[in-house]
Amino acid sequence: MGIFDFVKNAGARLEKDDGPDEAFLERRKGNELMQHVFALGFEVDKFRVDFDDGVATVTGTVTDQSLREKVVLAIGNTQGVARVDDRMEVVEPAPEATMYTVQSGDTLGKIARAHYGDGAKYPLIFEANRPLLSHPDKIYVGQVLRIPPLSE
Repeated sequence: MGIFDFVKNAGARLEKDDGPDEAFLERRKGNELMQHVFALGFEVDKFRVDFDDGVATVTGTVTDQSLREKVVLAIGNTQGVARVDDRMEVVEPAPEATMYTVQSGDTLGKIARAHYGDGAKYPLIFEANRPLLSHPDKIYVGQVLRIPPLSE
């Protein structure tokens, strides 16, 4: 998939980074990101996240493109992550979804209208981002969302 940019100080806050050694903190951050992905119920074979100065490099194998994108979003929409370098492999490749960064004043309906021409299609975007989204009204500025093709 490639490299994706995120808003470094937006998103889910994991644990406070404190400790004397920067390398230790970055290993810990990589482990916290992996645990976050597992806590969402995502399964990645041979999963690894290396974290260095705001960049999370992700490796492993996933079953499909949708899962790949959700793993990237779970990691990227976390405080402290400015970029995700996605090096995962996909067993069943499919067309990539569009990635959209939420702007001030956005709603899922407004985003659906812009991408699909119909605001009533917002449930497609909501479902495409579950379990990363818990409610259609709980999106925030700077959050990156998957906008799947209408055929998905």
